[in-house]
Amino acid sequence: MRHTFCIIFISLFFLNCSSQVEVKSITTSELKVLVEKDSIQLMDVRTPKEIKNGFIETAKFANYFDDDFHEKATKQLDKTKPVYLYCRSGNRSVKSAKILIENGYEVYNVLGGYNQWKKEN
Repeated sequence: MRHTFCIIFISLFFLNCSSQVEVKSITTSELKVLVEKDSIQLMDVRTPKEIKNGFIETAKFANYFDDDFHEKATKQLDKTKPVYLYCRSGNRSVKSAKILIENGYEVYNVLGGYNQWKKEN
């Protein structure tokens, strides 16, 4: 019985580890090159108040804190193209990325978020 319990526990542990979502990242310098070169799917997941203080020109908007974030974001995005997400500093965009990745999107988190973008541009 004890042996069976150990096997079940270890199996659950490995299942949990393998189900973690890995989020790819991109620097703001790399993003700048992409924005200048191509038409990319760029999404800002900050609040409307934060957006009033500035945003990246081609970005679409979906507030991570909205209850219907997933629906608002996916209505604006094409699942066949990569999505680049940013927030103020990088926390919300990672959480947003995990939601979109679990729903079949290829997602890149912008390291440092809008704060880093503003410093460099």
